[in-house]
Amino acid sequence: MSATTSPADSSTATGGPTTTTTPTISTSTAAATVTNAIVKTVEAIISSTAPAASQSASPSPSGFSTPTQSPTSSSTPTTTASMGGPEEKLSVQDLSQTLQHFGVVDYLVFIAMLAVCAVIGVYFGFIEKKQKAKKKGQLAGKDGAGAAGVEERRGSEALDYLVGGRQMKVFPVALSLVASFVSGISLLGTSTEIYVYGTQYAFILVTLAISGAISWYIFLPVFCNLQLTSTYEYFEMRFNKSVRLLGSALFTCSNLIWLPIVIFVPALAFNQVTGINIHVITPIVCVICIFYTTAGGLKAVVWTDVIQTIVMVLAIFFVIIKGTMDVGGLGVVIQRNFDSGRLEWPEMTFDPKVRMSMIAMMLGNVGQFAYQLGCNQIIIQRYNSLPGKKEMAQTSFIFIVGLTVLNAVCLYNGLLLYATYYDCDPLTTKLAVAKDQLVPLLVVQSLSSFPGVPGMFVAGVFSAALSSLSTGLNSLAAVFLEDYIKPLRKKPMTEHEVAITVRLCTVIIGVLSVGLVFVVERMGTHVMQLSMTVGAIVNGPLMGLFVMGLLIPSINSKSALLGTVVSFFFMAWLCLSAQMAVTSGEMQWETKPVSTDGCTYEFERPLVTPANVTIPKAEQAPLSFGEEIYHVSFMFYSLIGSAVAVVVAQLSGFFFGRNDPKDVDPDLLSPCIRRFYKTNYATVQLEENTLTNFNDKC
Repeated sequence: MSATTSPADSSTATGGPTTTTTPTISTSTAAATVTNAIVKTVEAIISSTAPAASQSASPSPSGFSTPTQSPTSSSTPTTTASMGGPEEKLSVQDLSQTLQHFGVVDYLVFIAMLAVCAVIGVYFGFIEKKQKAKKKGQLAGKDGAGAAGVEERRGSEALDYLVGGRQMKVFPVALSLVASFVSGISLLGTSTEIYVYGTQYAFILVTLAISGAISWYIFLPVFCNLQLTSTYEYFEMRFNKSVRLLGSALFTCSNLIWLPIVIFVPALAFNQVTGINIHVITPIVCVICIFYTTAGGLKAVVWTDVIQTIVMVLAIFFVIIKGTMDVGGLGVVIQRNFDSGRLEWPEMTFDPKVRMSMIAMMLGNVGQFAYQLGCNQIIIQRYNSLPGKKEMAQTSFIFIVGLTVLNAVCLYNGLLLYATYYDCDPLTTKLAVAKDQLVPLLVVQSLSSFPGVPGMFVAGVFSAALSSLSTGLNSLAAVFLEDYIKPLRKKPMTEHEVAITVRLCTVIIGVLSVGLVFVVERMGTHVMQLSMTVGAIVNGPLMGLFVMGLLIPSINSKSALLGTVVSFFFMAWLCLSAQMAVTSGEMQWETKPVSTDGCTYEFERPLVTPANVTIPKAEQAPLSFGEEIYHVSFMFYSLIGSAVAVVVAQLSGFFFGRNDPKDVDPDLLSPCIRRFYKTNYATVQLEENTLTNFNDKC
C-alpha cells in the first residue's frame, strides 16, 4: 500500500512515480481551468477540503501528504516544479486549514447521532409516558383502585425519571456505565498522556480490576441493599442531616468542576477538524443533550448511552486500525515507541513527587477508583435502576471488562500517535494548538479519504462527552430533589411538582456547565491531569466521609463533619497551589523526546533548534514544607484528602467523643466490618418504594 511508503519516498516529490499530475499536456489547459474553477466554487460553498480525493494518498512520516496541493488561493495544484525545481512548502497555518477535512457526509453523520439522541428523548419523555398512562387507566378499569395504586407507586415520577422504575436491563446499564466513565477525557487525554509522558499510565489497567473488586465487596453491598435514590441519604442515616447536606454539596461541586471539562474536550476535537470555534458548537450540542435528558430521564440517558457507546467504540477502532496500517503495521508502532523510550517498565520508587510511579498507581489510583466505582452517585444510581443483586453483579462484571478494554485501546492509540508523528511533532510546530487535539489531528490525517469517518470519530468523542454530561445532569437532579428541595418542603410534593422540579434542575445545571467551559479553557494543562487534580478538591474529602461512615463505626457526626471540612480546605489549598505551579511553570515533568526533522511544512522554529533536546534543570533552592506537599504526584491527591479527613475525625474524637459501635446499625456498615458484630439489631426502616423483597431476589 502507498500508505506504508518509507520516509525518503514520502518526503520527496522530484518527478518519481509518486509525483502528482503535471501540466504537460497543453490540449487539456481549458479543461483544467474549468475543473479548477469548479473546485474553487465547491470550496466556497462547502467549508471542507473538497480536493482531498485528488491529493496524494501517500503520507509522509510526519503524518501528512506532501503538500503539492493547497486549497488556498495563494498557491495552485501545479506549484510543484515539474522540471526538478525546489518544492514550495505550505505554512503551518495553511496546512492547518487544509487538514480540516469535514465534508457534507461528515456533518450528516454527526447530525444523525444528535438526531437519534433527541428522538430517544422524545420517545421516553412523551410517547412511552402516554402509553403508561393509557395502561394505568386500563388497569384501573379492570382491577380497581388497588391495582392502580400499586402501578402508581412503581411508576412514580421521581422513581421513573431518576432510576428507571428500578426495572432496567443488565446490558444497557453496563454500557451506560462504560460510556459515563469513559468520557472524552479518556478518549483524548489518555492517548495524549502516552504520547507526552510514556507508558507509565498504562499500568492503570492493573488497578481497574483491583478497584472493581474492592468496590463490589466493600462499598456497593451497602448501597445496593438500601436502594436510595440519592446516595447521600446514607449520611443522614449514619450521621445526621448536616453531614448529608455536606456530602451532597461536595458532590454538587465535584460535578460542576467535572462537567465543563467533559464538555470542553469534544469541542477541542470539533475545532481541530472543522475550525469552528468551541463556543459556537458547545451550546448547540449541549442544548440537545439537555433536551433528551430533561425529557426522557434515566431511561433516555441509558439508551442514548448504548447508541453513543457503539459509535464511540466503532470510531476509536477504525482510527487505530487505519492508523496502524498507515505507519506500516504493529511492529513499526512498537519499534518507534521503544526507540524513543516511551515503552518502559513501571517506575518502582517511593518518592511521592514522581509524577506517575507504581506506588502512586497501586495506592492513589486504586483508592480513587474504588471510591468512584463504589460510592459515586452516578454509578450507584445506575446500579439501583436494576431489579436485584444478581443483575447488579452481572452489570459490574461487564462494566469492569468493558472499561478495561476501552482504556487499553486508548492507551494503544497513544503509541500510535507517536509512531505517526515520530519525526514531526505537531505540538512543537503548533499544528496542534492544545495537547488534546493530537488525536483529532490523527483522524483528519488518516481518515480524510473516507467520507463520514471523521464525522463518526467526532460523533464518538461527543458521544462520550454527552453520555457523561447527561449522566451528571440526571444524577445532580436526583441530589437536588432528594437532598435540597424535599427537605425544605413542609408538605410532600405532588407528582406534577416533582416532574417540573427535576426537569428545571436539569436545565439550570446544564446551562451553568456550558458557561463554566470558559473557565476550563484557560487552565494550563491537558484534560486528564486537570480533571484528576481539580476534582480531588472535593473527591478526597467525600471519599474520606464514605470511609468514615462505612468502615469506622466509632466516628460520630461531629467528628465526621469537622474532618471533612478541614480536608476540603486543605485540598483546595493543595490542588489550587499545584495547578498554579503547573500554569506558571514552577512544576514541570520530564517529557519524552520528540523531533521535527521530518516535517514537510514551514513553521516557526523555537529558539532551541534541536526539538528533542533535554534542557538540564537549573539548580533549585530546596523546597519549602508547603512546596514539598503540593509537589506530590496528582495521583495521590484524592487519597491524601481522604486520609486527612479520617485522621482529623479520629483526633476530634478526643473532644467530641466517640460512638459505641454497638449503637450503629450494621446495615449501614460494610460487610467486612459488619461480620465483627454478631448481635441482632433493628433493621433500617426503608421507604415503601425500596424493593421490599430485595433480599429474596438476591
